[in-house]
Amino acid sequence: MSFPFDADNGLIVVRAELFGPSGNIVLRLALDTGATATMINVGPLVTVGYDPALASDRVQVTTGSGVEFVPILAIAHLNALGQTRASFPVLSHTLPPSAGIDGLLGLDFLRGQNLVIDFRLGSISLG
Repeated sequence: MSFPFDADNGLIVVRAELFGPSGNIVLRLALDTGATATMINVGPLVTVGYDPALASDRVQVTTGSGVEFVPILAIAHLNALGQTRASFPVLSHTLPPSAGIDGLLGLDFLRGQNLVIDFRLGSISLG
């Protein structure tokens, strides 16, 4: 199954669905093959019932602005590109509103799969 994206514009943004203890929410995640881990903005996590401030584990992350320690939490389910990950660990980090996305879909979500990005057709598939 393939999913469309705007091949003529900046980031490859994919639709994802995050499930938590108090509901689910649709996200816009940038496909980021330079990110080893998937990251979700704090706001959507809180909306579905997670509290990153209470996370017992934090990991060191190198960003464009420096090194930070961010919470890591196991979310119930994350669906994207026709795939579902259960009990999936994600990083929680605040993105500026100007980013226009809810987070990053990283290599941890893609590993073990065949990722095909067709810029001529503007389609992406994972399987």
